[in-house]
Amino acid sequence: MIPLEDGFADVIGKAARGLGFTDQALSQAAGVSLDAVRRAKSGECDEEVIRRLARVLRLGENSLVALARGEYRPREREPIPGFSAFHTSWSDMMVNAYLVWDRQSREAAAFDTGGDCQEMLDTIRKQGLRVRAIFLTHTHPDHIAALDRLKKETGARAYVGDREPIPGAEPFAAGAEFRVGSLSIRTLLTSGHSPGGITYLIDGAAVPLAIVGDSLFAGSMGGGNLSYADALRNNKEKILTLPPDTVICPGHGPLTSVGEEREHNPFFAP
Repeated sequence: MIPLEDGFADVIGKAARGLGFTDQALSQAAGVSLDAVRRAKSGECDEEVIRRLARVLRLGENSLVALARGEYRPREREPIPGFSAFHTSWSDMMVNAYLVWDRQSREAAAFDTGGDCQEMLDTIRKQGLRVRAIFLTHTHPDHIAALDRLKKETGARAYVGDREPIPGAEPFAAGAEFRVGSLSIRTLLTSGHSPGGITYLIDGAAVPLAIVGDSLFAGSMGGGNLSYADALRNNKEKILTLPPDTVICPGHGPLTSVGEEREHNPFFAP
């Protein structure tokens, strides 16, 4: 079972940083002690404190408390035909990469590489796949660590949003569309965590898929390193407006869905 990327304390910390609150300012705005703020940010579950902080940080009170109680995680999913997820280590964290393929032609697309691509290469060989493209959600090192090797082993071309150009990947403007076998891949700019974060929407797979990188996680979202406001807006307007059964494939943590995140993610849910 893949654990959630963030707990409630991480959500509080990301929201506080995004809104520019120091611990002292958050204490004053929420009407709780400075010590209570620091205990909450270190993971102590005091529900009254959590609710007060949620109001100030524009987070859903009930969903944040549910996360603190350990009551939310997305449902476990049956294997999706023509789809594999890979969880590899990078420094002190786990990072995800994905492989999606046309089950008839065996043509495939990879999405990010994670810290190591050996398991992905093993799946490519076992399934008899021909990787036609490697799509990058963004260019933080944990997501592209094995890019050179994956390109060399598969002969595939790599593509990246044009706001984050890197050597060895062909830039494209958000809104570009690609085809891999019978799969149709649309691209959306979901910046905020990074300058040119891209979400890939895949039609023609066994289920509707959104490869979102670090834009959105189960029960959380990537830090608004570049712009917290943009990150929130892009997630709300571009990802969470997709059909509720769309499977969200994040850069860290377990698979989730649009419907589950609308209902349970403290950044967006009540």
